[in-house]
Amino acid sequence: MNASPDSPQKTGKIMLVGLGPGSLGHLTARAREAIAEADTVIGYATYIRLVADLLAGKEVVRKSMTEELDRAIEALERARQGRKVAIVSSGDAGVYGMAGPTFEVLFQAGWTPESAIEVEIVPGASALNTCAALVGAPLTHDFCAISLSDLLTPWPSIARRLDAVAYADFVVALYNPKSGRRTRQIAEAQRIFLRHRDAQTPVAIVKSAYRPKQRIEFTTLEKMSEADIGMLTTVLIGNSNTFVRHGLMITPRGYSNKYEVADGERATRDGEQAGHSLSTGLNGWIESIQQSGRSAAELAQEYRLPAAYIQSVLDTPLAEEMAGEESEA
Repeated sequence: MNASPDSPQKTGKIMLVGLGPGSLGHLTARAREAIAEADTVIGYATYIRLVADLLAGKEVVRKSMTEELDRAIEALERARQGRKVAIVSSGDAGVYGMAGPTFEVLFQAGWTPESAIEVEIVPGASALNTCAALVGAPLTHDFCAISLSDLLTPWPSIARRLDAVAYADFVVALYNPKSGRRTRQIAEAQRIFLRHRDAQTPVAIVKSAYRPKQRIEFTTLEKMSEADIGMLTTVLIGNSNTFVRHGLMITPRGYSNKYEVADGERATRDGEQAGHSLSTGLNGWIESIQQSGRSAAELAQEYRLPAAYIQSVLDTPLAEEMAGEESEA
C-alpha cells in the first residue's frame, strides 16, 4: 500500500504472504522475496514447516490454528519496533487467511495506510485454484466458496448460503469441511445440496494438494459424506452440467449453446451471432417474456426467479433495456 508524500517515514512493515498450496515450486517470486526480506516470520506451525528451508537466520514465531489474532498482535508489536514481519498463510492470505484478522487488529490500534507501518498483501493461489488444477477444469463457469467452519460463523448463516448456491446451480468449493470436533457439518451440507441437485452430481475431494500426502477422490453428491474428508481437504461440488470423463472433472463454459464444432470447424447455431449475447441472453429473454402474454407469477415459477423481479422486467420498455447493449469479443 503506497503512502502519500506527506505520510510519516515508514519504520516497520507487515507482509501478509500467501504460500499457495505449500510446495516451493508453487510459491510466487514475490512470496519468496517477502520471506527473504522479513526479519520475523509468523504463522501456524504447519505453514511454517512448508517454508522451513527459507527461514535460516530469521526469528520464527509459531502459533496454533486458533491463534490468528495473536499472530496479528505479535506482528504489530514487532513492526512498531521497526522490524519487517511476514505473516504466512497457505493458499491466499485474503481467502480465509490472515489478511482479515490482521487488518482488524491494525484498525483497532488506530492504524491507517498513512501510518508509519507499511502493510503489503502478497497473493497466492487459493485451495480452490490448486485443487481444481489437479482434477481438471471444474471452475470454468460460475462458482463460489463456502467455509463449513462454525467456529466464528453461526450455522444458520452457513446453511442459508449453502441452500442459496445449491439452488442457483453454482459449482461450489467447500473449505474447512470437517475436523476432529466438527464432523456433522459436511453431512448437513450434503443434505441441503440434495434438496436441489441430482444425487449423481460429480464431486471431487482433494486432500493436501501438491503436498507429499496428496489424495484425490472422485465421488457423487449422494456418496460425498462417505469419503475421507478432513481439515486439509477441499470439496468441489459440480453444477448440473459438470461431468467426469477420463479421470477429469469438467464444467462446460457454455460454448455449445452458441456454436457447433464439426471436423475442426466452428459454426454458430441458428439464431445466434458470434460476438453478441445469446438469443436467450438478457435482451432476447426480455423480449420473449414481454411478448408471451403470461403473468409474472407464471414466469417466476418457470424461471425460478422472484415474481417482483419478473414484474419489474415486464414493466420496463424493451427499448430502454437495449439502449446500452454492446457487442462482446
